[in-house]
Amino acid sequence: MAVAHGRRTHRFLTGLGPWSGPVPGERANGFGHAGGTARHHHDPVRGHRHRPGGLQPAGAAGAAHTGPGGGPVKPARPVREALVLVAHGSRDPRHAATVARLRARVAEQRPGLRVEVGFLDFCAPGVGQVLERLAAEGVRDVVAQPLLLTRAFHAKADVPAVLRRAASRLPGLSLVQAEVLGPSPLLTSALERRLYEAGVRPGDRRSTGVVLASAGSSDPEAIAVIAAVAREWRHTGWCAVRPAFASACAPRTEDAVRALRAAGVDRVAVAPYVLAPGRLPDRIAAGAAAAGADVVADVLGPAPEVVDLLLRRFDEAPAVTATAGTTALEMAQ
Repeated sequence: MAVAHGRRTHRFLTGLGPWSGPVPGERANGFGHAGGTARHHHDPVRGHRHRPGGLQPAGAAGAAHTGPGGGPVKPARPVREALVLVAHGSRDPRHAATVARLRARVAEQRPGLRVEVGFLDFCAPGVGQVLERLAAEGVRDVVAQPLLLTRAFHAKADVPAVLRRAASRLPGLSLVQAEVLGPSPLLTSALERRLYEAGVRPGDRRSTGVVLASAGSSDPEAIAVIAAVAREWRHTGWCAVRPAFASACAPRTEDAVRALRAAGVDRVAVAPYVLAPGRLPDRIAAGAAAAGADVVADVLGPAPEVVDLLLRRFDEAPAVTATAGTTALEMAQ
């Protein structure tokens, strides 16, 4: 089994309003979303990319079968590519339900692409179970997309470990780990969508301070990325934007809300920088309520911008061929 993942340089582009289109410098492909480069080929019939060399049909290459009328019939081509959304998991049933809605939206936007969900913990099915089932059904080319907003411990350790364990059991499966979702201007647009749905008006931006409330991490890189997102978002017209964290580091959501009040901000909105409900998002909401925030937005969930971003990461996932005795993961690092 070939496993690959790369590490990109974080980019955060400003100046994009809510529900923005393709990121400047990245062309839009033929499926209504941005992403992809010249090395990614799109099949207009199957609706997803395929790697150089194409896909081999089941059985002997080029073999023909005889149909009912005696004429040659090409063998059916099995599904050779799938997208597995790797979710954290939670004991809260709202978490799995939200991830299921996100999966359905992604599948709707890319007909012909097999889209599955696997969980790291708490929920079923596990990532390994999903990969085993796909391999048993003839799938040979899988992109694993972490449903994570920063490159913290789960992205750097947990997900690669799960994929490596699967690699030892499924030698016929080629697997690529896509990049985490953030940072991205599409996520900023999704945050603003949720704020507007919660009652903030576009004209309120200059009088509204925003708390960018993430789950939290002990990873310095992840903390720095959240702080950078807040700084860049501030430049798009909000009165102020401050980062906050539900765990592992400070400030907490309630502290950030109070700091904005102390700075003279009249209207404070809290924007949860999380994908699905659960214990930490509930902690964000409780802190916002305790500090008297005026608006608390919903989690990002299956926002259209998140769906577009997932498909962009899928299209950007590298095509890596492993040599004998060397995993593609080792080659990509």
